Amino acid sequence: MSSTNKNASGPALDQGAPAFDSKTFLKNVTVKAGVYVMLNAAAEVLYVGKAKNLRNRLSSYFRASGLTSKTVALVSRIQQIEVTVTASEREALLLEQNLIKQYKPPYNILLRDDKSYPYIYLSTDHKHPRLSIHRGSKKGKGMYFGPYPSGAAVRESLSWLQKVFRVRQCEDSYYRGRSRPCLQYQIGRCSGPCVNAISDEEYALDVNHTQLFLQGKSIDVSRELADEMERCASALEFEKAAELRDRIGHLQQVQASQCIEGETGDIDIVAGVMDGGTVCVQLLCVRGGRVLGSRSYFPKSQLEESLVSQLEAFVAQHYLIGTGSVDMPREIITNIALDDAALLAGGLSEQAGRQVSISHNVRSHRAKWLNLAMTAAEQNLANRLASSASSLKRFKALQAVLELESKPERMECFDISHSSGEATVASCVVFDGNGPLKSDYRKMNIEGVAAGDDYAAMHQALSRRYKRVKAGEIVMPDILFIDGGKGQLSQAKQVMAELGIEGLFMVGVAKGSDRRAGLEVLIRGDNGREITLPDNSPALHLIQHIRDESHRFAITGHKARRDKARRQSSLESIPGVGAKRRRELLRHFGGLQGVKQASVEDLQRVAGISEKIALQIHEGLRSA
Repeated sequence: MSSTNKNASGPALDQGAPAFDSKTFLKNVTVKAGVYVMLNAAAEVLYVGKAKNLRNRLSSYFRASGLTSKTVALVSRIQQIEVTVTASEREALLLEQNLIKQYKPPYNILLRDDKSYPYIYLSTDHKHPRLSIHRGSKKGKGMYFGPYPSGAAVRESLSWLQKVFRVRQCEDSYYRGRSRPCLQYQIGRCSGPCVNAISDEEYALDVNHTQLFLQGKSIDVSRELADEMERCASALEFEKAAELRDRIGHLQQVQASQCIEGETGDIDIVAGVMDGGTVCVQLLCVRGGRVLGSRSYFPKSQLEESLVSQLEAFVAQHYLIGTGSVDMPREIITNIALDDAALLAGGLSEQAGRQVSISHNVRSHRAKWLNLAMTAAEQNLANRLASSASSLKRFKALQAVLELESKPERMECFDISHSSGEATVASCVVFDGNGPLKSDYRKMNIEGVAAGDDYAAMHQALSRRYKRVKAGEIVMPDILFIDGGKGQLSQAKQVMAELGIEGLFMVGVAKGSDRRAGLEVLIRGDNGREITLPDNSPALHLIQHIRDESHRFAITGHKARRDKARRQSSLESIPGVGAKRRRELLRHFGGLQGVKQASVEDLQRVAGISEKIALQIHEGLRSA
């Protein structure tokens, strides 16, 4: 999201705007945890919310009944919804609050300052520092750890810290008035610095361990405590060693739930994905180790530019041109390597007056942030491609290119996938006016054709599919796309002639001269005319989307079938040989290799194997 305040005003802004296509959006939105941002026709933020399951939560806004009048008013103004997927609900909650603070949406509950989230405060201006819960502005001298999702989470953490490190948590006024230890000391929750029950050096060590723990360095703390325990045991200080042992046990049970503020990570993640000629660039901003928010950009290009080129253009324009509103990070992470990374980093460093790096090969927490940005980019691009506005434009362009009387409402595309003839699978994907209709996708295992004979495989797949179309079991499409050239298209025409199907518009999608995307040749089935479209044609982008989806679906089915066949024993494919007979065979011959080398007479000696079954096994293993 941008840093501009997108505060919305009255409902008059959305009068006359087309209704938001919630059905298409909900079909494609993720089921993961995350944050959603609702915008009106003027791209102004209306509402920011969080969800454990984005699809379920967003579906509740578009129920036919049961909504309050205010929710109905909000839904009536929605024209766009952007989602950001997070690793957990807690991250979604913190991100939601950061976005609410930034945009102040009119339909959200607005809280002032940081009072909605508590912190753990460790004072540093006292001889014996104390731990406490803190809300509001951070004016005191000390360290703040958080924010935490709730006061209960802070109190739970403080309770654990009392057991492990025993740093005082009482008010300074209470501390100054003590002449004897309080109850917290008696139950082992405080070391009693108020009555000098612990030396200043030992207390300072406990404070240091507390600080390291809150900074996420619990492994270092455990190591130091273990070393101290061994030293005490060697010195025969068994009581002290037992106390340290108990501390280590408590420490291992603690789940660090905080997000450390101000430690590391002033980073922007720029993740770009491309599909069907459309590019989505997801900008995820991390400051002080916290994810502050993200925004999707869909740059338009009139030229055939690669994803690398468009990412480089985005980085240059966003950071070098937008100098007035852009907070320059110390590091920019991209999901792919940029050709001009060194050049861009030099220009950004000069602009910022300090070092700015650009990298793409990252690990640890940076890799997690990059995965968040990639997931959001892929999801938002899928939503974009499936949106009714984009689909309508592409369908109308396709109608014009193919000279159709009306806009196509249903299209099918077939593809064949195999590995040197092994495990051949045909795919059929279906698109309607809203995009992919995945409920109607089908895979077909191809049997009885010569290995690698794509023409015969295509003939079988189309025959099996369109027999059911002819019988009225399946809806007839307006257009049938065949991934292939004139040979595959001729098989489709032959199948339709055999089945007596007339009037079906068929198009072959052949690869160009050097098989590059954007150079596809369309072959009309009715007159054989070849059509070549420009790279920026919406009709070509739609065809590429359909073709790529059929290709993906076919490869997925082929890999699954191939892997299953390679995991499967060759005995499993022989009729009449069930689990019990396989077990007896393998036990008798000591393994599959022994079964393969056995004669028919040898096989008959196995319990339950007749002469007929023995012949089937003998022939089946040799043919395999």
